[in-house]
Order: sequence, then structure tokens, then C-alpha cells
Amino acid sequence: MNFPYSKKKWMFISLAALLTTALGAGTLTASANTGSDQAKAPTTVQASNDKVAAEAGKDNTTTPDTAAVEELTLDKAIEQALKSNVSLQNAILDAKNADINNSITYRSTAQMTADMLESLDAAQAKYVRSAQSEMTKKLNALAVKTTEGKIKLGAQDAYYKLIFAQDDLNLKKQSLARAEAQLKVAKAAFDVGTNAKTDVLEAEMGVAGAKAQLTTAENNMEIAVMDLNDFLGVDLQKEWKVVSANKQMAPISITMKEAEKQALSKRLEITKAEEEIKLAELNVKLIAEYTAASTLSGQQARNNVEKSQLAIDEAKRTVSKDVAQAYLNLNAAREAIDFQKAAKDSAAESYRLKNLRFENGLATTLEVIQSEEALSTRENEYQKSILTYNLAVVNFENALGN
Repeated sequence: MNFPYSKKKWMFISLAALLTTALGAGTLTASANTGSDQAKAPTTVQASNDKVAAEAGKDNTTTPDTAAVEELTLDKAIEQALKSNVSLQNAILDAKNADINNSITYRSTAQMTADMLESLDAAQAKYVRSAQSEMTKKLNALAVKTTEGKIKLGAQDAYYKLIFAQDDLNLKKQSLARAEAQLKVAKAAFDVGTNAKTDVLEAEMGVAGAKAQLTTAENNMEIAVMDLNDFLGVDLQKEWKVVSANKQMAPISITMKEAEKQALSKRLEITKAEEEIKLAELNVKLIAEYTAASTLSGQQARNNVEKSQLAIDEAKRTVSKDVAQAYLNLNAAREAIDFQKAAKDSAAESYRLKNLRFENGLATTLEVIQSEEALSTRENEYQKSILTYNLAVVNFENALGN
């Protein structure tokens, strides 16, 4: 066979190609291992409305501006949301007005003694009005707690989605770094004649795809920051140094029946229905005492009692269903994390072995790229499972009426 170079030069080129390929593959494998570790335990993250550099290999340096960025924990996000939310402020004012109305009603009805109640209208004016006022006071107080619960739920939802967006951005940077390293290896091998041009083109295709995914992740990151700021009632462009804090993954400590019992004692809709039936029963009692239960008014009052009982039954069914769904979703989300982690670890090992095969000429560039894409997908699914679990915990606590 005729070689285009002398034997000595050909041996030198072959040695260079092997060394370059080995070094490149080592870089790729190290990148895969590093990516798994970083995705496994995100710590403190920085949320910024500025575009993150597309080049994944750059180190983040702390500047005087970033050093002064305000730190945001989950508790602080909830505190800020409770402070600025208009719905909560309205609920608090409604509760205060209910207290005032209750005091006014008490003063006016307290002057009406039993011997003064000669008619149904007078009795209703004293007892029903007083009961209605007391019920409104109680329900408005519960409405404040319920509104607080919804605000906490919304703050945690926005907070965890921002953490997910940050983690996803980091994963996309790692994916781009792996793709660029593969391209470098493919070009080096092509330059010395050990790989075909198609290997370079396939590697370039991998880099282009990774850059597109990184751009999407950067955009999602900015949107997540704005959504959180909007919910917190602060400037939409405000920057935060977000401290990642995932929920502790542990089995649910109570049974579904215990969870249902707790929710039935705490949920606003149940209390509201119970108070309404008390009011309806009081009205029936007054009609029977001051007129007759057989009158049309008495029949209407009894019908209202029956309607109130149906409302209680319906509310209980709704609450029980909410709790059961939240309970099952939380269990499923916790188990999914273990499965997704196992899948991610397997994908990382497969990628490492594929690089070793490539290093020894037993795998193509396309196979390495496909293995990297599979790893990137599994890393992303693992982060999604953590987000799903965090939100499932929040939804379960909300279903309990906490």
C-alpha cells in the first residue's frame, strides 16, 4: 500500500490522533460525571434578568454588583408575598369590618329582651341577625387564613419553578460543554485523517442543537424570574440570589384517612356549610316557636335546612377527593425521584462507556452524540421530578387546610 507520507511521519500523525482522541474523550467523560454531581445537589443560585453567556465553559466571577444582590430564601419569598398581596389585604379589612358589624349587632340586639319578642320578625331580628353576624365574623377570619394559604402556595410554586429553571440552565450549559468537546475531538481526528468529514458535521449538529436548547433555557430563566417578582409584588427586573431549598423526601407520616379527617376539620368550605346549616335550623326553630312549622314559611325553612345538609355532603366529597388526589400525587412524586435518578445514573454510565468505545474506534461520533442527548434528557427529567415533588408537597399541605 502506498502512504501519502513517509512511514516515520505517518506514525507521528497516528500517535497525535490517538493522543488527541484520548484526551478529548477523557474531557467528555469528566463532563458527564461533573454534570451528574452538580444536578444532584444544587446549592445557591443566582437569578438575573440579563442573558447568561452561551459559552458553557466560562467561569462565573463575582462582581461588586452581584455581591450586593439580595438573597432570597423560601421563607423570605413567602413573607414578601404576604406583605404585598392585595387579596390578603382585602380579606383582612373584611375581617375587621365583620368584627365591627358584630359589635354593632350585639349592642342593638342585646337591648331586646325575651319578653319584647312578640313576633317572628322580632325574634329573627334578634337571633338570626346575631347568628348571621357571628357567622360572618368567623368565616371572614377563616377566609384570611385561607387566603394566606393560597398566597403561600403561589409563592412556593413560583419559587420552585425558578429553581428548576436555574438548574435546567446549568444542565444545558453542561450539555453544550460536552457537545463542544466532542466537536473538538472530531475535528482533531479529521485533521490527521482518522475520521471522516461526516463525523465533524454530526458533531457540529450536536453543538447547534445544544446551543438552541441553551437559548430556550435562558429565556425560561428570565420568564421564571419575572413570574416570581410579579407574584412577590416587586420590580419585575429585580435580581435575586436564590437559595435552593428542596422539600425533604420522606414517606407521608399520616394515612389517607387521617389526612381526610384533618382537612374536614380545617377547610373553609366545610366550616361555611356547617355554619349555614346552623343558621337554617335556628330559623326553623324560631318559626315553630312564634308561628307554626306547618306554614309556608316553615316549609321553606325546612327546605333550606335540607339544602344546607346537601351542601355539607357535597363539600365533604369535594374535600375528600382533593385530599386523596394530593396524597396519591405526593406518593407518586416521591417514588418518581428514585426512578428518575436511577435512569440518570444509567444514562451517565452509558455515555461514559460510549466515549470509551469511541476512544478505541468501536463507536461513531453520531453514537456518542445520541448518548449525550439521552443523558441530557435524563438529567432534565430528574430535575423535573424534584420540581414535581416540591409542588406535590405544597399541594398536599394546601389540601389539608394548612
